[in-house]
Amino acid sequence: MIKIYRQRYMPNELLWLENDEIIKQNDDIIITKWTSIKPRPDFDHGVSCYFLHKNYKISKFYDCKNNFLYYYCDVVKPKKTDDGYVFCDLLADVILYPDKTLKVLDLDELASAYEQGFIASSDITLALNTTDALLRLIYSGEFEQVVKILDNGGGVEYD
Repeated sequence: MIKIYRQRYMPNELLWLENDEIIKQNDDIIITKWTSIKPRPDFDHGVSCYFLHKNYKISKFYDCKNNFLYYYCDVVKPKKTDDGYVFCDLLADVILYPDKTLKVLDLDELASAYEQGFIASSDITLALNTTDALLRLIYSGEFEQVVKILDNGGGVEYD
């Protein structure tokens, strides 16, 4: 089985997501089931789909009673390794709530990471273009088709 790692710029860390369960994988996607690494009051667990050629990960977040909270879209840069993948968090995120409202997060962190020399200009461009692609996907209504992969492809149930 492959290993999945999360790399961050702020804080600078590389973390093996050893407790994430891989539900499905192919050349285009990796679907995982997970629980929060540290206990949190705002969410408990979820299912994620890494889109290997689109530079984003879309997750469904749930509370401890298994109520769906929102979709969380991370802008990432995947890197294939000998034993799996490292997903570098490019800081920009989009949250889509059930009522269709959305938030774009952490663009200030993206700018700060660049100013501090933590992130290359090419990764800034990738992060902004990917965020734009995600927003276009949401605004066009095509996002609903994409997230069906999480519902149908993952087939995830929680106890």
